[in-house]
Amino acid sequence: MAIELTPNGTRGRSFPRGPVVRFFLGLNRALYRLLGGRGMSTMLLLTTVGAKSGVERTVPLAYFSDGQDAWLIIASAGGDAKHPAWYRNLAANPERVRIEVGGRTVEVRAASLKGAEREEVWNRITAKAKNFAGYQANTDREIPVIRLTPR
Repeated sequence: MAIELTPNGTRGRSFPRGPVVRFFLGLNRALYRLLGGRGMSTMLLLTTVGAKSGVERTVPLAYFSDGQDAWLIIASAGGDAKHPAWYRNLAANPERVRIEVGGRTVEVRAASLKGAEREEVWNRITAKAKNFAGYQANTDREIPVIRLTPR
């Protein structure tokens, strides 16, 4: 199973973009690497290859463990009507993905969760992190849930 690029929504909360956001994302990346992820137990760094540019892009993301060697990430963009760029990159290049988590770098496969499996995982995640339920309420697109597993 690969990444299924689902349609954008027609409404949503506008997710901040621009140079200030890029600065803080870069600061998060640098801190994560400097500390080796210590103290950031619910964050990983996701590196994808740009769908249009072909350039590697790395973003810090919240994640949820899914067993011993699997990670769940959510393409919420804070409830924006549009998918985050990293999700479009995953869809374009699902075999060119790696993460930095727990002090190690792992080449991963990305797969969209669908149907009953997505629903079960979504309920588990929103029970732990209620903000994701709020993001879903902000938009009419189905927020994608992605499982990352080692290649």
